Amino acid sequence: MTGPRIGVLALQGDFAEHIAAFARLGVEAVEIRLPRQLEGLEALVIPGGESTTIARLLQIYGLDEPIRQAGRAGLPIWGTCAGAIVLARRADLDRPTLGLMDIAVRRNAFGRQVDSFEEELSVEGLAGGPFHAVFIRAPVIESVGPRVEVLARLTDGAIVAAREGALLATAFHPELTPDTRFHALVVEMARRYREAPAAPK
Repeated sequence: MTGPRIGVLALQGDFAEHIAAFARLGVEAVEIRLPRQLEGLEALVIPGGESTTIARLLQIYGLDEPIRQAGRAGLPIWGTCAGAIVLARRADLDRPTLGLMDIAVRRNAFGRQVDSFEEELSVEGLAGGPFHAVFIRAPVIESVGPRVEVLARLTDGAIVAAREGALLATAFHPELTPDTRFHALVVEMARRYREAPAAPK
């Protein structure tokens, strides 16, 4: 396999599904559990799972501040579902988030797991037609800052995908579908990060 070095936070949640999705693109993603494993990464994925648990484990393993620093330095970071909550500057969480992306996120916005649903989304800048999105105990992006681009909304206008530079947030789970377009987008972001002359390593 060839491609940029992409890490998937593997403290809790569906990290294995993300790694499998990258593998379908011919890209080997690595599991990240310790700060030293962040070295040399060209993109990082924070997967779905339980946002409170992920935020707590980031602190316990000493990953929170190194990830903050990497994100501020331009490392592409993609948060899916719980990962979007952890990535957000504001969220209804009982502990600090990474605070990197200028979005406000509300947890479990659509109810419990029994209220999970799927929807065809039109995604700004994503070629190939609608994206089949899987929502499981999904959050919603309630507001975005001036530099944040809204990528997708539900029919009621609720924001479910957004991007701010090298930061990407989706309220749904692309890794649970055979559609690898979001993963391909992150691969492209990682390649641009690697090739940028002034990109910090």
